[in-house]
Amino acid sequence: MTRVKICGITEFEDARDAVLLGAAAIGLNFYASSPRYVDPTRAAQIIEKLPPFVTIVGVFVNHPDPQNLEDFALSLGLHAVQLHGNETPDYCSMIQRVKVIKALRVDSNFRVDTLRSHGSGTFLLDACSPDQFGGTGRSFNWDLVFGANAFGSIIIAGGLTPENVAQAVTTLHPFGVDVASGVESKPGKKDYEKMRRFIEAVQRTDVALMDKP
Repeated sequence: MTRVKICGITEFEDARDAVLLGAAAIGLNFYASSPRYVDPTRAAQIIEKLPPFVTIVGVFVNHPDPQNLEDFALSLGLHAVQLHGNETPDYCSMIQRVKVIKALRVDSNFRVDTLRSHGSGTFLLDACSPDQFGGTGRSFNWDLVFGANAFGSIIIAGGLTPENVAQAVTTLHPFGVDVASGVESKPGKKDYEKMRRFIEAVQRTDVALMDKP
């Protein structure tokens, strides 16, 4: 089954609704320049109220000290860190006590075999923007990432909406899909109906794929 992560959560009510609707994970953005930034105090309040069996992912961009980042993640109760900057394979390998999701931006020069050198095992593939580290609301050419599943668990992001996520799941069979702006009424504020339609579209597609001979 395709896992759904609702990213850019800034309010507990949105996190609660996402989980009740069936999201497997929520994302909290600790990149200060993001319109979806959440400060650690508010993040802790959101995490404290969440039920069990929810994966909590922290989003970071070019944090200068991987050990400090790891300590912060553990102190807050994060299950994984999603690294959206220019973090190297060596940087990723220094984080051992929480799971690492390495985000990579896909442009026309992207080659899936480059995933082999990163070694984190879980990759988020996102649209490439020269001035933004994710959260662009733009999709990328999915043809460029065919075969990525051979190199680890693949999460597809970038411009996903309730209208196109079924096509993404059908085309790429990813481990998961990640959405922020596609289910928002404004940056950082989730829209309940959009989240519902997004998650239901993924669930329906999974069922349809299982029914295929």
